[in-house]
Amino acid sequence: MVKNILVPVDGSEGSDRAVVQAIAMAEICEAKLNFLYVANINQLAINAFLSDAILEAVTKAGSVILDRAMEMVPSGIEKEAFSETGSPAVVILDFAAERNPDLIVMGSRGLGVVKGVLLGSVSQYVVEQSKCPVMVVK
Repeated sequence: MVKNILVPVDGSEGSDRAVVQAIAMAEICEAKLNFLYVANINQLAINAFLSDAILEAVTKAGSVILDRAMEMVPSGIEKEAFSETGSPAVVILDFAAERNPDLIVMGSRGLGVVKGVLLGSVSQYVVEQSKCPVMVVK
């Protein structure tokens, strides 16, 4: 029985489709939705020295993405939002290990450094390493 769904979000179209699918699953199963935004600090370190201003901008962007996901959820469905920093695949798996979701629903590809080079690397890694079922939404 699915009662706790983890939904990693990054603001991409695939992520938005995953949110829609997760909401549908939550309605059917009467499950709680846990939205997780991971600020990809590894990606940012490639591009710039991590100043407080950059970290603040990343945090603010994550808040906007999480707020949008939360606003999509109809009333009556329990939901919670979380923001973390680090390598997305690793953070998603660590978060899942701590929270023990019954299901992870995520987009097939997100906002990578170079679109088209590592398509789906995060979702692929999560599928391969997760201890719980993972639904990948295209």
